[in-house]
Amino acid sequence: MNVKGTASVLLAGVVAALAITGVAAADSARRESSEQKTIDRGRYLIRIAGCNDCHTPGYAQSGGGVPEAQWLTGDTLGWSGPWGTTYPANLRRVVAGMSEEEWIRRARSAQYRPPMPWFNLRDMTDADLRAAYRYVRSLGPAGGPAPAYVPPGGKVSGPVVTFPAPPK
Repeated sequence: MNVKGTASVLLAGVVAALAITGVAAADSARRESSEQKTIDRGRYLIRIAGCNDCHTPGYAQSGGGVPEAQWLTGDTLGWSGPWGTTYPANLRRVVAGMSEEEWIRRARSAQYRPPMPWFNLRDMTDADLRAAYRYVRSLGPAGGPAPAYVPPGGKVSGPVVTFPAPPK
């Protein structure tokens, strides 16, 4: 093969390699864009579902003015009623320890103590549960565990919101 032929083959190879790389990069960008849309949907769902109201310290009191880096780290404010006293879990730690499929199974089957509206999770679509999971995972782990559940009549330390007993 002469120099001109070798150069043509080499040029064709470079063009093919660039085309393959371009297609792969575009495909990767589409996947990243799709994943970012899912995370953005999760952020939206977390906001409108009221997750931050309990699971982010000071969120409700500040009208949502807590920086996103501090969202969903649980709270030491207890919720007390006939069921005992519960504390909002650190969701960032919770989801860090489970797969997406485990999260969906748990969301569909768990029946948490009040005031957690577990039935809202149960009724979400799989796509919405996946979006919420991916958003929380995107935040990364932060904060410590929430205080442990205190049974009715148990000693509680720290502030609590007290619910009245339901009417009979």
